Amino acid sequence: MLKELEELIKIIRSRKNKPQDNSYTNKLLADKKLSLDKVKEEIEELIESVEKDKNKLHEAADVIYHLLVYLESNEIKIEDVMKELEKRKK
Repeated sequence: MLKELEELIKIIRSRKNKPQDNSYTNKLLADKKLSLDKVKEEIEELIESVEKDKNKLHEAADVIYHLLVYLESNEIKIEDVMKELEKRKK
């Protein structure tokens, strides 16, 4: 299950290190405002989909993807986020 998430992170980092023409990920990585706007938009769409009980998985996937790109573009490593969450366990 988490294998797919790890693969997505690798792809995002690969695009960051070796940009590809016509890559949506590269477009987001290069434009932090666009990336932020997409995170906000996708979260709103997820909330709406939950309220309507429709397309929840699709919208949740969009949120995760856009959040990972946003984090990476701002030099926030998911590994560090996970360590922070681990510290919060009680």
